[in-house]
Amino acid sequence: MPVTSTARSGSYVAEAIEENVGLARLTTIGTGGPARFFARPGTVAELQAVLAWAAQAGNAVETVGLGSNLLVHDDGVDALVLKLGGVLATARVEGTVLVAGGGATNAVALHRARAAGLGGFEFASAIPGTAGGGVRMNAGAYGRDWREVMIDAVVVDASGARTMTVDDLELSYRHSGLRPGQVVAEVRFQLEPSSPEAVKAKAGELLAARKASQPTNRRTFGSVFKNPSEAAGAGRLIEESGLKGYAVGGARISPRHANFIENTGTATSADCVALMAEAIRRVHERVGIRLEHEVQFLGPLALPEPSQ
Repeated sequence: MPVTSTARSGSYVAEAIEENVGLARLTTIGTGGPARFFARPGTVAELQAVLAWAAQAGNAVETVGLGSNLLVHDDGVDALVLKLGGVLATARVEGTVLVAGGGATNAVALHRARAAGLGGFEFASAIPGTAGGGVRMNAGAYGRDWREVMIDAVVVDASGARTMTVDDLELSYRHSGLRPGQVVAEVRFQLEPSSPEAVKAKAGELLAARKASQPTNRRTFGSVFKNPSEAAGAGRLIEESGLKGYAVGGARISPRHANFIENTGTATSADCVALMAEAIRRVHERVGIRLEHEVQFLGPLALPEPSQ
């Protein structure tokens, strides 16, 4: 939906854009500095307005969903950071299709599906994120991912909104073809008839498995590295490199699952990056595999390449 009035758009942007907003409290790991600019658009029109403003001003755009899978530079982010709200954070069911706003949490979306007796989205109970964030990284768990259940997504940039299919989005393992400045406003999922009881039971089973194997009661950003292959899980490679429980400053590699970094209370993003760099170095030295980070960086964070 286009912005209907330039004056109205300008007025909204002037009121909506905040400056120097702390991001640590909006991330699950709890580290990082402020966003130079910040906004909470609640409709497609508001989202397009702030994206057009950012493009005109030459500002990069980043999005914070539930704050998982994100590591923010300790000095902050020189960009417009968005957290979708309003109708962009809701979900509804139309027949056997689950329609979720880009900012809708997976928990909210799954609740709507369960209430309607629709199955196929239970795997998302193990993913602490949003529908839009799931598109950006083709989120997945327990053998399923967004690509398998998605129909399409409404993607907004400075020029407007358009609907993109799964193929348009180039979804693959923990990857999409979304470009900088593109934000997912809505996602449609094709689900299958089930029952509320069956959906609840399946989701409960997956949540129990997650709690049994992952540090769900600690502050983390989720999985640190992509699995190089099914046979070479990142957690196992890091554990076999002797790093389980290894700490730098206030951050440590989880004693429960080595592909998670925990904030023990005083961690900085620099501590997390140092742990990641050490894991990359040791795994590469031991087995010659170069781990690729799954967590998304906000701000000028970088990891050194392992030495040859």
